[in-house]
Amino acid sequence: MSIELEKYKTIVFDCDGVVLDSNITKIDSYFRTAKKLGATDAQAQALVDHHVEFGGISRYPKFVWYIEEILKQEATPDLVQEYLEAFSLAVTKGLLRCKIADGLHELRLATLDTKWLIVSGGDQQEIRALFEKREIADLFDSGLFGSPDNKDTILAREKENGNIVFPALFIGDSKYDYQSSARAGLDFVFLSDWTDVPDWESFTKEHQIKVLRNINAFIK
Repeated sequence: MSIELEKYKTIVFDCDGVVLDSNITKIDSYFRTAKKLGATDAQAQALVDHHVEFGGISRYPKFVWYIEEILKQEATPDLVQEYLEAFSLAVTKGLLRCKIADGLHELRLATLDTKWLIVSGGDQQEIRALFEKREIADLFDSGLFGSPDNKDTILAREKENGNIVFPALFIGDSKYDYQSSARAGLDFVFLSDWTDVPDWESFTKEHQIKVLRNINAFIK
């Protein structure tokens, strides 16, 4: 399936499962965080299942849900922060090792006049530090954005301030990526190789979403 990249003035990328092969790293980190803080295997798996079901959404509401619905405790700011800090420690090492998408630099060279930005469910400070260490931050000339703001908020804000110029394309790998891009009026392409959406084939068919396997497919 060919995509007319030359028509876009802005390309928005999700991070996990699109730029980085990090979905498995995130899943493992959720499980290990829950276990470290006293969960049973069943409780930890419930957190993982919730994370996968709501892919692309920030870790903050996921931990609030886990504490309230699975642990049946009050999600106090201090308790949520304890989970966030444990998760950040668990995930950082894996993110430094996971694969960067093949073809990313080639795609940047093919779209030199196009604004690039990251809009992720991951922690914004974590993403910015990670991309500097992985030496890919400079590819995204229009910024690296993430939680605690959600994708709807980020897209609306960056449209308002002129950082997203239309026509614009969102490249993602989750249902929320598609939904938030549609609400913001961006075109959308779903990448299938690294997605953790179990029913992605039926979902993309139902919504008539363009699908490519990976970043490299844009330049082949």
